Formats: sequence, structure tokens, C-alpha cells
Amino acid sequence: MTTLRRALSRGLPAVFGLAALGAAPAPGTALAFAEPPATGAGREAAATAERALLDRYCVACHNARLQTAGLELDAADIDQVAADPELWEKVARKLRAGAMPPAPRPRPDEATYARFIDYLETELDAAAAAHLDPGRTEAFHRLNRAEYHNVVRDLLDLEVDVAELLPADDGSYGFDNIAGVLGMSPTLLERYLSAAKKVSRLAVGNPNLPPTAETFHLAADYSQDDRIDGLPFGTRGGIAIPYTFPVDAVYAIRLRLGRDTLDALAAFEVPHELEVSLDGDPLRTFHVGEPPPDADRGSDEYRAWRDRQRRADEDWVLRVPVLAGPRTLRATFRKKTSAYPETLRQPYLRPYTNTTGGDTRYQPYLASVVITGPYEASDGPPAEETPSRARIFTCRPAAGDAAGARACASEIFSTLARRAYRRPVTARDLDVLLGFYDRGSAEGFEAGVELALRRLLVSPEFLFRVVRDPVGLAAGTAYRLRDLELASRLSFFLWSSIPDDELIDLAAARRLRDPAVLEAQVRRMLADERAAALVENFAGQWLYLRNIPALVPDENRFPDFGEALRRAMRRETELFVTSVMREDRNVLDLLTADYTYVNERLARHYGIPNVYGSHFRRVTLDGAARRGLLGHGSILAATAYPTRTSPVLRGKWVLENLLGTPPPLPPPDVPSLEETSEGRALSMREAMEQHRANPVCASCHRLMDPPGFALEQFDASGRYRTHNEANAPIDASGVLPDGTAFEGAAGLRDALMQRPDLFVTTLTEKLMTYALGRGVEAHDAPAVRTITRDAARDGHRFSALVLGIVRSAPFQMRRTPS
Repeated sequence: MTTLRRALSRGLPAVFGLAALGAAPAPGTALAFAEPPATGAGREAAATAERALLDRYCVACHNARLQTAGLELDAADIDQVAADPELWEKVARKLRAGAMPPAPRPRPDEATYARFIDYLETELDAAAAAHLDPGRTEAFHRLNRAEYHNVVRDLLDLEVDVAELLPADDGSYGFDNIAGVLGMSPTLLERYLSAAKKVSRLAVGNPNLPPTAETFHLAADYSQDDRIDGLPFGTRGGIAIPYTFPVDAVYAIRLRLGRDTLDALAAFEVPHELEVSLDGDPLRTFHVGEPPPDADRGSDEYRAWRDRQRRADEDWVLRVPVLAGPRTLRATFRKKTSAYPETLRQPYLRPYTNTTGGDTRYQPYLASVVITGPYEASDGPPAEETPSRARIFTCRPAAGDAAGARACASEIFSTLARRAYRRPVTARDLDVLLGFYDRGSAEGFEAGVELALRRLLVSPEFLFRVVRDPVGLAAGTAYRLRDLELASRLSFFLWSSIPDDELIDLAAARRLRDPAVLEAQVRRMLADERAAALVENFAGQWLYLRNIPALVPDENRFPDFGEALRRAMRRETELFVTSVMREDRNVLDLLTADYTYVNERLARHYGIPNVYGSHFRRVTLDGAARRGLLGHGSILAATAYPTRTSPVLRGKWVLENLLGTPPPLPPPDVPSLEETSEGRALSMREAMEQHRANPVCASCHRLMDPPGFALEQFDASGRYRTHNEANAPIDASGVLPDGTAFEGAAGLRDALMQRPDLFVTTLTEKLMTYALGRGVEAHDAPAVRTITRDAARDGHRFSALVLGIVRSAPFQMRRTPS
């Protein structure tokens, strides 16, 4: 090993492909060009030489940081790895990915390569153990929008539309729960104050709530020709709306049918019925459509019929008394047995409302439902106790007993504040809240509770997770989090919400730091339904699932892509990730699993036969192309453009999210792809090869394009194909940076599985970033290696990764400011 270290030390920059790139001019030097001849071949030759010199200059500028890295390695002592762990962690990462030395530079044999990696990582781990650095998170970590929703749900048993209350959060490192970007501006504070007012009124059921209107839209490209999950059998289309009615009152419900792009309602010649129900109890049936009169289309009688049909829903408003609480409002059409009208071409799998191509909907669709209220609210408490009131009012004072009412308020807020602040409540905490109760109680006991609850919901102790450094520690000292701080970090990691009573009790008793107790709590929390937040918030951002609702592929090239397919794609990936988590499977199954979840619409898109209905079911995949995440339509469509595929976006996604080796940012003014050449449509590979002819572009595209080319077997909508847009066979071959050749998505998957530790490490780093609320840095790498090695001994189970993160020093500890 000593000989190996000396040999590598002498030529380290060359081994890693970081040596100077030859006789290129240094960046910043002036370039002198000879005056070319005025005409003839001499001028053409001079122009060629000029372009070559410019290309060499661009290469020198673009690779300046690599040359700098080479100088750093020239000065580094490989026998003193601990002297610069950040540099050597970069080297180790490049080596693990097989990215250095880049082809065609000579590469050591695999045994030498592996021994050197092992030496580096052993030295780095020993240095980290000798000088522990768990990193430092921000002292104040604001609840993001998703967390606010979950906390209100778990604290008050109340569902609120958080997108209406709060703006979207900024993101960093791929997630929107990063403490460093979750600030609090005056404008945002106003939104939180307004949200607290609305939430407290809804939770308590204030009878003086002003009427408000909430609109629920259905996408215009959402097919409503068949039954939708959550709606009765024998129906088609429509919507099921879970809605919390705040008080016993009268509410107005307005329904509107779909129109074309000119906002005109079609005249339907066949009668249709739209049934509206609340919690399964029928409210009203609306009718639309009737046979046309036996008259000429230009006659007054026919025009009157047509005008009447186009105003069919103008009076579709019903006012109904509703008891307070969570209800489900359903509006759906009775399904008719009449077949789709026969046409010369097969109907699209999504509706169209454009005026030039005609409205393809042969029966009415529901466009929106508006719920307005409350009106004529009843005084006093609701006839049926709502879940939120049952959660809040754990006691009831006797009428006229002011002292008893204040004692009851103290009991209420002792419980609520303990959960909201994630710690035992102090007398000072209660004094602040009871002061607001006293101010509001002049209008009654519930009014006082409502005002105090509003104050609780804007408390910094509620809106921020606060970690305080122990007094007296020197700068840069690592210390262990308090049990209550650990409980909050754990619950927001797994649930995106507050700790429950069991977790707070253990933390208050200082028992959570016990490894056996901590492991038992992690397993309990992963089994809880609230752990679905890991799929929604972690996987939703890691796998770009949050981008799916905004996907609108070009309708001329992908005429069947609509809202039903968008929903199905997202749901497939959510169910797939949930299966790996709930069944505690090997996380490598995310790449290799031979099963997925589909409904009829998605099965038709994938070409899977014998799947019918809107409900999802688990199916075994026959071919290899669709296996694992690389075959999911959600990811393939999210990494494409509306009109075409993008090997760059897909390759970049693979590098960032599966291999953990993101490419550098592109230089400015990157030219767009040339899609034609001499009037001939170029294949994507040909267009990219022309693009890579620029040396500045080539250095990054050499890494990104091969994984992207492997996924060219799927078009921009995620449909499998064998020929490209020019009807030429797809060339899906490629080579990874380590020289591994592959063919297609299945080959890329096999190539990735030759280095499974890369994916497991990347997933661990993504989970750790999400868990800590900060980016993973070089000093976290030893902890990540420990987690992945321990998980390997447990079959890379999902729970093993989560437990490894929770046990790690970056999760359980923190460093004082340097």
C-alpha cells in the first residue's frame, strides 16, 4: 500500500484526469489573429485556424476549475489525508462514481482502484472520528407550508386548504424544508397572522364567520366518460369534495358545466342527470339535454331550443342547511349505456374543447363547484360536536362560573401548548395565552378560547423549531441535542408534523436518547399512517412528482395526454415508493422491481392488457424496460420538453438523483439544439452530437448524455417506442464515465446495479438532507458511509437507512458556531 500511495502521489493529477490540458492559452490572455487573405482558399484556411484557436481558448476557460483542482492535488500530501478532508472527499466521490480518470486516459486496474478508494475512505473516517463535526443547522427552522397543514391537522383535527392560506416556500438542495431559506418576511408574517385567524375561527366554530366562497375546478382535459374513484358505481365523471363546514348554517352550492374555449355550452340532444349528494344523502338532481325539435335548424323554434340548452346550468344553485363538521360533497352524472358515437377515427383518450377542432365531448362534463357560506348561522354550539371542537374543548365550565371558565381554559391550553410547542409548558407560556383568553372572554368563553388559540398559532415557539446552544461551550464544539429537540427533529423527518404525546413523554423523561427506545419509536412512527408524508414530501420532491400537475405536452404530438394520465402517473410512483417503505423492502428495488401499480388509463398508456377500471392494482411487468423508477411515466414526462424528449434533462436527473454526481452548471448563452440539417429532421442523438461539437458543451454532455440516450426508448409522454420522430430506429446505447457500456433502459439499470453503493449513498444523502433541513457537506460523508455499510448488512432495507440516519451524529448532534 505504501508503494501504491507513493506512485499515486507522484502522478495524482494525471491519474484523476486533472492535469493541464496542453498548450492552450491561459484565460484572460489576449488572442492575436493574423490578417487573413482577402479571398480564396487562404482565407478559408485562416478562418479554420481561427476557429481552432478560439476552441482551445474556450476549453481553457471552461476547464479552469479542473486545472485549479489539479494544482490543489499537486500540493496535497496523500500521506496526510486528514489535513484536507474536503479535498479528499471530492476525490473519493469521483473515484466511487468511476468518473476519474476520464476516458481515454489510462485507468488503474480494478483491484488497485478499489484499494486506493478503501485507503482514502479509511483515512477520512479515522480523521472524522478524531475530530467529530456533526455540522450546524440554523437555530430557527420555520414550518413550511406542508408542515403547517400537517401540524394543524394533528393539533386541532382540522383539515385546511394551506395553499389558499400561505404562499409556496423557497427550496434549496432539492427540498422546501431547508432551514436556511425558510425566513420570515413582514409580508409572510401577515399571511401567518391571517391564517391563524381563519384556522382558529374554523376550529372553534365561530358563528360570526363571514361568508366565503371556495371553488373546486376540474381540469378541462380530464375525461369524465367513466366512473371516478370515490364516486358511486353506475355513475360517470364528476367530483367528490371533502369539505369542513365550520358551523351549523345554510350553504349555497353552485355547479357549472364545462364549456368550449369561447365559453359556450354545447346543446345536448340526449337527456343527462347530475346528482348532488352530501355524505351519501341526495340533495338534488339537475337535468341537461333534451331531444331537438323537429324543425329546420334556422327556425325560431330550433334556435330557442339551442339557446335554452346553452343556458341549462344558469340556475344550478342549491341552498341547503348543513351541520358543522367534515362532510363529503359529491356531484356526478348517472351513466348511460349509450355507446360513443361512431366516427372514422378512434376517439382520443382525453377531451378537447377547442373551437377549430370541435368539442370532442359527446356528453356534458362538470367544470366547477363553488361552496359559499355560512349564511343564517345558528347561535351557540353546533348540534353535533365537530372533531376540532372535541379536540379543543376537553372541559366545559358551568354557566356564570368565571373562575371555573378560566381554570378550564388553563386546562385546554396546557394540553394544546404542550403539543404545539413540542415540550412541557411553563407558567410563563400559560400566562401569555390566558392573557389573550381574558381579553376575548368578555364576549364569552369560546370567544376567549378562540383568541388565545389565535395567539398560540402565531407564537414563535409554534412557527419555528428552535435549537439553543448550551451555555459556556467553546466555538466549534460538538454537543448532543436535548431529547425534546431530538423528538421534534424525528417527527418532522418522518411525519412532517409535531411529535405525538408518546414521543413527547419519552423525551420529557429523557428516555429518547436510549438507543433501544429510539429504535422502537422509529419503527412505530414508520408504521403510522402519518409516515405517508415521507412519500408526499420527500419522494414528491426527490422524484419531481410535484411537477406532474404542470405537465402539458404538445397536444398535436401527444393528443391522448390529459389530466387522467397525469394523475395516474403520479399515483403510480407514490404507490410504488409506498410499497418499498411499508413492506420494508431493499431500497435497490426502487431500481429493479418487476412490479408497478396501474389503473386502466395508465395500463393503456404502457400497453399492459386486461386492466380495467379507475382503481389501482399491483401488476407484474413482463418486459425489462419498465422496471423500477427508470420506467415510470411520471419521471420520464417530468424530464422532457412539451414537444420532444431531452437526453440532457433525463441524464442530469440520473446523475443528480440516482448517482449523486450532478454535472456543473452550464456556461451562459448555450445555443439551442438544431433539429434539422439540410431539410432533414435530425434524430435526438444526431442533434446532440452536433451540439457537443462545441468543446465547451462537450465536457459536460459527455457525462449527461449517455444515461439520457438510454431513456430515448420512451417519448416525451413516457410511452415506449422503438423508432424516433423521423421513423428511424432508436439508438439507445451509451457508456458511463467508468467505461461501462449499456443498451437501453434495461442496460442502464444493469450498469447502475454494478455499483449499487452509488444509488444507496445518493438516497441516503437525499434522506439526510431532508431530515436535517440543510445540505450534506464533506464532514457528513463519514456518517453517510457508516449508514450505508450498516444498511448493507441488513439487506439495504428502507428502515435500515432511516434508523442509520436517526442514529448518526449529524442527526443527534450539533456544533456551536465556529
